[in-house]
Parts: sequence; C-alpha cells; structure tokens
Amino acid sequence: MNNNVIDVLLTQAVPAPIDQALECNYQVHRLYQSPEPERLLEEVGARIRGVVTGGAKGLSNALMDRLPALEIIAISGIGTDAVDLYHAAQRKVHVTTTPGVLTDDVADMALGLIISTLRRLGEGERLVRDGLWGRRDLPLARKVSGIDLGIVGLGRVGQAIARRAVAFDMRVAYTDRGEKPECGYRFVADLEVLAAEVDVLVLAASADGAKAIITREVLDALGPNGYLVNVARGKLVDEAELVLALREERIAGAGLDVFVDEPSVPVALFELPQVTLQPHRASATLQTRLEMGQMVLQNLEACFRGQLPPHRVLG
Repeated sequence: MNNNVIDVLLTQAVPAPIDQALECNYQVHRLYQSPEPERLLEEVGARIRGVVTGGAKGLSNALMDRLPALEIIAISGIGTDAVDLYHAAQRKVHVTTTPGVLTDDVADMALGLIISTLRRLGEGERLVRDGLWGRRDLPLARKVSGIDLGIVGLGRVGQAIARRAVAFDMRVAYTDRGEKPECGYRFVADLEVLAAEVDVLVLAASADGAKAIITREVLDALGPNGYLVNVARGKLVDEAELVLALREERIAGAGLDVFVDEPSVPVALFELPQVTLQPHRASATLQTRLEMGQMVLQNLEACFRGQLPPHRVLG
C-alpha cells in the first residue's frame, strides 16, 4: 500500500467535476453507495483522514469516533448543527464550511416559496396537468407584492431575502439575537410579536442551538391569514404543531424546503393544498454546488498540507 495515499470518506454525492478532482488526489470511499457500510467502515475507518459531508447530514459522534486518523470534516454547506463542534475540538479535528456561496440561491428559494405558496402555483400546475382547466375552479390566490414580511435571522441569507423583498414592495421587519441598526429594516425583539405583525414569516436563522422556535404560540400569533416559509432547518419548527395549525387552518399556508427528520416528511402535509414542499434543495444549482465543491477541495488541500483550512469554523 502507498503510504502517501490519503483516504477520504464521502457521506453523500458531490457534482461530477468535484468527484473527479477528489479521485485524482485521494483514495475516495463512498459511504452513501456502499451496500455494506459497516463492513466498509471496518475495512477503511482507521485510515480515513478526511470526511466530506453536507450541512444537514453532518457527521455523528459515533461515526467520528470510528475514524481515529480523522483530521478534517469538510462540510459542503453552511450549517454546523449536525456536527458536534465540541466533540470535534476535543479530537482536534478541523471543521470547515462553504460560507457566502449559497446565499443567493437560498434567498431565491425563499422568494420562490413565498410566490408559489401565496399564489398557489402548485395547485394551478396540477390542475392543468390533470386536464381540469375549465372544469374546476381554484380559490383566488393571495397577492404577493406589498405584503408585510418578517425575517427570522438577519444574517447573510436573511439580508439577501430582505433585498429581494424590497423589490416586491414588501415591508420588511426582522428579529435576531440583537438589533442591526445599519441594515435599515425594522427590528422586532419578540418573535411572537413579529409573527403577529406580518403576512409571511420566513425562517433564515442558524440552527446551531437545535431548538424549535416556531411553537404553537408563534403559529397562533401568525394567524389564519399568515404564512410560514422555512429555508433554514426543520428542527427550528415544532413540526407536529405546524401540521395541526395547517389542518385546522390556524395559519393560511406554508412553504417548506427543510424538515425535522429528512428525508421523512409528515404524510399529513401531502394532502394539504396550501403547502409547498421541496426536498431541501435551496442551494441545488449546478453553479453553486460546483463553487461549494471547490471550497471543499481547498479546505482539504490546506489541511493535508499542514495548513489551517481557509474556511474553518473550528480547529
């Protein structure tokens, strides 16, 4: 065996050009493709020096502990909530992300979900595809331009959503850990108060605290004319309460790109026409995924050269 070979574990697929680059530089082991993942880990776990994963999938402590030579967890994404940063620090393992790259795509998805949900585009498309146009009427939709928009989390993504919202003549308010006077948008310290004041509440907050902040109280404050859009993390929402609020029409609708237990989605959501569902694909454009992949490659290369990875959040 060549002692200079660096073994890298992939927990999920990456774009073909990134996969090819990894193949050229490392011995790649694809955990997501293995018919016997336990056997694969038994065979190569001790040699793995790098893991490439996604923000939602992350890397469990149990799996991390099976990789004694691990030096870096390279996340293709910006979320670190699926990696125990303290545990990684104890192991002296770098954790890296791909910041800044997905901002526009995620903000675009948020606006897309707002438009699709309020204008009931999914229902309209199904009616046309089913040959029911002219034979069945749909309820009138909700106007998008000029609404009151509340943003939960005014980081990079939240600010990008706000800029797009202004182009639609939306009145933007936000809540965050603290006020950001330089942003020019109205700050509301209390989430329930914000929910009560807006037509659409968009979740763009970090989920590193792993706590549900969209509770029954927040949904009730949003009210029967209000909509929830989530492009952050599913765990920020009490999903059972959301399903109840939608079923009981205590809120008007929801646009969801993320869920608590992905890829599992509450079956009750499938039968609700006022809900737009997406398979956690806000950053799933070729251009962005390639750019994210290049940052992953940069982080791996720096680590294995004995340098600090440029996009590290830890280590």
